Amino acid sequence: MESKKIFGRRVFSDKVQRQRLPADIYESLKKTRQQGLELDPHVAKEVARAMMEWAIEQGATHYTHWFQPMTGITAGKQDAFLSPSGDMEVIEEFSATALIKGEPDASSFPSGGLRATFEARGYTTWDPTSPAFVKDGTLYIPTAFCSYTGEALDQKTPLLRSMEALSATALRTLRLLGNTTSNAVIPTVGCEQEYFLIDREKYERRLDLKLCGRTLLGARAPKGQELDDHYCGRIRLRVAAFMRELDRELWSYGIVSKTRHNEAAPAQHEFACVYDTANITCDHNQLAMELTRIVAKKHGLACLLHEKPFAGVNGSGKHDNYSLSTDDGRNLLSPGKDPQHNLTFLLFLAAFIRAVDKYADLLRLSAACAGNDHRLGACEAPPAIISMFLGSALTEILENIAAETAGNGYRLGSMSTGVSALPTFEKDDSDRNRTSPFAFTGNKFEFRMVGSSQSIAMANTVLNTILADSLHCFNTRLSMADDVELEIAAIVRDTMHDHGRIIFNGNNYSPEWIVEAERRGLENMSSSQAAFPAFTRKKNVELFERFHVFCEAECRARQEIMLENYNKVLSIEAATMITMVSRQLYPAAVRYVGAVASAYRSVQEAGVPLPSARAHLEDAAGEADQIAAALHAVEERYRKLSSIGDPMEEGAFIRQELIPAMEELRRHCDRFESISDKESYPIPDYIDLIHRV
Repeated sequence: MESKKIFGRRVFSDKVQRQRLPADIYESLKKTRQQGLELDPHVAKEVARAMMEWAIEQGATHYTHWFQPMTGITAGKQDAFLSPSGDMEVIEEFSATALIKGEPDASSFPSGGLRATFEARGYTTWDPTSPAFVKDGTLYIPTAFCSYTGEALDQKTPLLRSMEALSATALRTLRLLGNTTSNAVIPTVGCEQEYFLIDREKYERRLDLKLCGRTLLGARAPKGQELDDHYCGRIRLRVAAFMRELDRELWSYGIVSKTRHNEAAPAQHEFACVYDTANITCDHNQLAMELTRIVAKKHGLACLLHEKPFAGVNGSGKHDNYSLSTDDGRNLLSPGKDPQHNLTFLLFLAAFIRAVDKYADLLRLSAACAGNDHRLGACEAPPAIISMFLGSALTEILENIAAETAGNGYRLGSMSTGVSALPTFEKDDSDRNRTSPFAFTGNKFEFRMVGSSQSIAMANTVLNTILADSLHCFNTRLSMADDVELEIAAIVRDTMHDHGRIIFNGNNYSPEWIVEAERRGLENMSSSQAAFPAFTRKKNVELFERFHVFCEAECRARQEIMLENYNKVLSIEAATMITMVSRQLYPAAVRYVGAVASAYRSVQEAGVPLPSARAHLEDAAGEADQIAAALHAVEERYRKLSSIGDPMEEGAFIRQELIPAMEELRRHCDRFESISDKESYPIPDYIDLIHRV
């Protein structure tokens, strides 16, 4: 089978390590990976030797420390294995120091003030928990990235810190529950990635897609997703060929891409990968996004990862499926056949309820970016209100425990279609709720708010940390309890009383939920700008410092980076729109008006009465004038941006002044498109973009 032959062939995997490393070195490295033990320098020397030899056999000539700065993408500088050894002679070498430590310019990446321009030194350091791989003739070594003074400048370092904090706290919980066999608790994540595919030639003719990842102009196509005929429908031949190659690429890097299908909107698709530890899944998703773009280009396509590339059809998200496993293979979120008596499950479920309610602002923050503002709350994704779906069965169990009543017991029904020839099967314990931002789906939680272009690192850093906080609180109570079972029941009762408001099993898209959420006191942060201040709220800074995930300076730096990115993205969109309208759309409108006027004169000279032609001419001329006026308004507000100075005020001005002006300009440009002939519209329209793959 081809997939088995190619799977993981580009990865310095556990299997390769076991084959190439001395037994004692391999076992030591394995303990470092699985138990977080400190790395022995002698081990690093042997690993470096074996890693280089393997990489060279795979065709590698260079190596790079591959890291994830606060840009949302990955980075790394490449060094050759070659070193001079004498008169025109060279050797291939790769030392333990080169494996463990790298030094990129820390002042050239976003630091939020942690690094000044003249403070250039930063370090990358090998992450032995995530396997190295060879790509395009280079050995990629997953690393963390920090400043000279030790602050995290990347997405990975806080994620690894939060994983350690959660493991230590959850392991303490298991010990209090009588578990003496597990040695680590590991957050496991499976990621679903949505994306759009469009024709490359059409993409190259759209400045907004090239610079911003989304269309700033464009009238809706006559047909969008109204007929629900694209979702899970027949995959077009060109897309199917792309998907086949993408799967082969992903498999070769050890990424278990399991599911692929058409999504709801035309030209929209999805792939989903099997679970792995949170940090490896994060690495895999970053690599997968890069590979998706590369493979698309080979097939004459362009992959769009923006949250909302096209108006009027669904945008794209990235569902973060999160669970907890022990190192001996136990899923702590599995309810089992008798969840009302599964003390471990009930305790961890209560920990999630408390965490999600108490730190809802941080979860919202973890999905905050300019692109996601177009998607959240648009009845195609969860609203910007955090709530939790548990389903009727689990909710009833918790409510019964809270009310100290026995209930009717937990029963899984059978599904029968009413057709005798079709098999019956056991139903799940609840329906799925695709409108909920945080939904329990059998043995995991699905966090549906993360944007398609975002790294999942921040979302999982937050989940790990807030869960560690809840478990730490529960551990204090359990350690003083005479009867653990009675204390767990008391914890569940108190959690439902204090935090049960977060549970909502209904339609999160409905207007009634907005009203109900406000009544419950749940925060509605409809814009990313409203979410950014959560990073520096006192309770959140104290949380991150308590578990050594972020210090206060790192919290402030990240808030500044996120806000600066938000402002810059929207500023670039405004500048791009100005360029497109002033150099393409407005000149086209003027030419079209001239052409219509010339045709109208010809009709008049021929003595043919055609009053509709004059009406159309006046309409087109009026729209051209409106475009000019609206363009001037956008230009005026764009110029004012540079004089504001304060990032929060700048963001507020963008939302209150610049974005409405851009929306007005788009309205007139789209109207011009709808009344002009296709030849007069200078850029590919929505029909070309989403219906021509």
